[in-house]
Amino acid sequence: MKNLCVLASFLILASCSVSREIVDKPIIFNEERKQLTLEYLSERYGLQQDSPSIVPKMVVLHWTVIPTMEETFEAFEQPTLPDSRSKIQGAGALNVSSQFLVDQDGTIYSLLPETTMARHVIGLNHCAIGIENVGGTENLPLTKAQLKSNIWLVRYLKSKYDIDYVIGHYEYRNFEGHELWLEKDSGYRTKKEDPGELFLSKVKKATKDLNFKPTPPKKNSNDI
Repeated sequence: MKNLCVLASFLILASCSVSREIVDKPIIFNEERKQLTLEYLSERYGLQQDSPSIVPKMVVLHWTVIPTMEETFEAFEQPTLPDSRSKIQGAGALNVSSQFLVDQDGTIYSLLPETTMARHVIGLNHCAIGIENVGGTENLPLTKAQLKSNIWLVRYLKSKYDIDYVIGHYEYRNFEGHELWLEKDSGYRTKKEDPGELFLSKVKKATKDLNFKPTPPKKNSNDI
């Protein structure tokens, strides 16, 4: 019995000490991207800042609907929004991105410093760390390896920052009217489904012990 107790204690300690490598793969963050980010903070949120920094209060999970890490990285890398994103160009020239990108095999890439603003979620970029997951289509669903990496990342981020919420991108409009919501344009909304309800529910269940606040109920169902 004593040996069993020792073994059990070892296994518990081992599971708690599991760490994952975060691969540094920075997108371009030059003076142009810095200025575009500062402009976005000012024009969209009314925040006048000297640096494009955020105070993280939430983690937002995404899927890319792009089949490879390389293509996703290429989509995020440049500072300015490509012509193909015409639907959101009116809200600023800053390109979309996120702080983290998780490949299908679970590899975690760091694209931006965790407290540097990335454009990934309307109304909440000023306080949100984004985790993009490669895939999300019928032919390329998110994987178990990605799920494990997302769970680990959420725990890692909670250990560093005062994170209150973990949400799926499709839940972002639930925060309209919330104190964290700062988007000034009432007409700037997009319809989202990522990262899927099942994937999000599994991440939330696995991090239940961290006592995140529940996502507010949605007030407005009119998506554009």
